[in-house]
Amino acid sequence: MVSIEWDQKSRDFLRKLPKNIAKRIFTKVDKEVSLNVERHLETLVGFDFYKIRIGDYRLFVDYDKRQELLTIRTIKHRRDAYKR
Repeated sequence: MVSIEWDQKSRDFLRKLPKNIAKRIFTKVDKEVSLNVERHLETLVGFDFYKIRIGDYRLFVDYDKRQELLTIRTIKHRRDAYKR
């Protein structure tokens, strides 16, 4: 089981979401992603981090396999996720 660390930016975003969506994201990360991280990680071309898809939201994360640490950096809606 991997340790999960939520960056301040991701926590702030969760607070702004409707409670049912925030709960869905938190539950998925806690119950599914933490048990099998590598199954949920997708690499992004041109970036040095990974994404995890949960419904219409994308979690941009760093994963340290040696320390078994998943750091959730930011969360964005899919329509805004890939804009530079």
